[in-house]
Amino acid sequence: MNKTLTLILIIIALGLIAYNVTLLDFNNLFDGDSLIAAIGIVASLCAIVLLLIFMTAKKIEEKVKKG
Repeated sequence: MNKTLTLILIIIALGLIAYNVTLLDFNNLFDGDSLIAAIGIVASLCAIVLLLIFMTAKKIEEKVKKG
């Protein structure tokens, strides 16, 4: 997976976070659609963290191959 695809996936995850924030009902965070939106936000954050770890691992791999 190249850097461009990884960045596109991160942007999509950020878009999903923005969309799910609009669905949140702050008075009842753990009720109905608001719970689903909160789970979507957490899942998108996890995806971003995994993609950033992947990018870091690729950078380390490149440095090991060069050195």
